[in-house]
Amino acid sequence: MGIPFDDPLEQEIWATVRALNDAWTKGNPDDLAEFFHRDMIAITPTDRLRREGSAACIAGWKEFANTTRIRRWQETEPVIQVYGDSAVVAYYFEISFEMGGQVLETKGRDLFFFVRENGKWLAVADQFSPYPG
Repeated sequence: MGIPFDDPLEQEIWATVRALNDAWTKGNPDDLAEFFHRDMIAITPTDRLRREGSAACIAGWKEFANTTRIRRWQETEPVIQVYGDSAVVAYYFEISFEMGGQVLETKGRDLFFFVRENGKWLAVADQFSPYPG
């Protein structure tokens, strides 16, 4: 999917989101260290407690990537709201992956909060979940 934004700042933020997602879906989840703020917090559908800090967040994404074979990942209908050196990014996602010999398909939504530090956009919070049943 190309960059669906006309504004150069929104294009920059969306390119960051795409590179972040490519890191764990197609590349090396350890590369998420380039995108996650050291104080990142994540709320996930599989963890009872929130993940605190970039190391804990990277570990969660890495565990998923290492225990599955991701067949397809796609973001759709992104929305970006910029507030100075911070931004909220929301989009819907579709993922197909193999786990335990089964192919699973999930659709859901993702909400990131980014801050710009030293000219770079870093994720400080993420909450994602499948669509409600």
